[in-house]
Parts: sequence; C-alpha cells; structure tokens
Amino acid sequence: MSSNEALKAQIIQKAWEDEAFKQQLLANPKAALKQAFNITIPDDIKVNAVEETSTEFVLVIPTNPAKVLVLANGVESPW
Repeated sequence: MSSNEALKAQIIQKAWEDEAFKQQLLANPKAALKQAFNITIPDDIKVNAVEETSTEFVLVIPTNPAKVLVLANGVESPW
C-alpha cells in the first residue's frame, strides 16, 4: 500500500469513528485535514469530500496519464 493509500485509509477510518470530523471533512476538507492530520494543502489545490450512501455511488475519474506526461515533460506523451 502506498503512503497516499495509507493516508486515505486513515482519513476514512477517522471519518467512520468520529462524526464531528466527518462533518467537518464534508464541509471544509482542507481545514479538517489540517486540524486532524496537520496536512496543509496549497490554495491552488481544490479538495472535495463526498459521502457515498446505499443509493449513491461516487466514481472518481483520475487524471489521464498521457496528460500527466505532457505536463511533466513539456512534450507530447508517446501514448
């Protein structure tokens, strides 16, 4: 498990165990993460926290790897 996955698991576990944290995470994710985990997220990064329910499923579409390579290298991706 990567460190990002481990951190995500810790955040989810805390939200399951601490209703006040979960509500703050949903309302103001940056503040909740700063307060609970001392994580500072830059102003130019937007964070969304949503809660799945039995009737709602959240599907996250990650950044296209080809676009990441273009941005990182400044050249077109071979993909």
